[in-house]
Amino acid sequence: MSARAVTVIDYGIGNLLNVVRALQRCGASVTVVEQAAQVGEMPDRLVLPGVGAFIGGMQEMRQRGFDDLVKRFAATGRPFLGICVGAQMLFEVGEEFGEHPGLGLIPGRVQQVAETTPAGGTHRIPHIGWSALSRPAAWPCWGHSPLAYLREGESMYFVHSFAPVPADEAHRLAETLYDGVRICAAVGRDNVWGCQFHPERSGEQGLSVLRSFLDL
Repeated sequence: MSARAVTVIDYGIGNLLNVVRALQRCGASVTVVEQAAQVGEMPDRLVLPGVGAFIGGMQEMRQRGFDDLVKRFAATGRPFLGICVGAQMLFEVGEEFGEHPGLGLIPGRVQQVAETTPAGGTHRIPHIGWSALSRPAAWPCWGHSPLAYLREGESMYFVHSFAPVPADEAHRLAETLYDGVRICAAVGRDNVWGCQFHPERSGEQGLSVLRSFLDL
């Protein structure tokens, strides 16, 4: 397999152009597909970007045949990365605009970021801006993950109102605090990875996440 070949899923509502440019800047050879039927042999690496609502993303994924493709790709053991809504759709259920089934690759749900802080105050939703990443107890080291080249405490750029809540803490790769509210910032299960933040909008430290993914 080529060390830098990546296929990016275009399901009509993803933050596609910025993601493609960021991957190319990291040295990737990028192929964009708009229908699952365009994919012949399984690609070396697969990236699922995303903006917007969980339900809209899943509807487009199903209509274009990408839901089945992603599940079959995950079973190959090759590296997969979901970004923002693309990471949320990896989970079993999303709660935005009601309950809706996701891809079910990681146990858990996607829930709204808490509007009330632990101190009893309120803060703005969506959560927008730079937030520092920390390692949960289940991940004492980020080696062999897309965060391998990061130092704990480096900040990433977030724009979201919902976030994944893994059923198993072992799948919570990184987290961040928003006015004291604990938010899952990245997830991982075997070869399937997801970032709630936007690496393509997070400067050099964001590019390091994509480089690490390419090196998996």
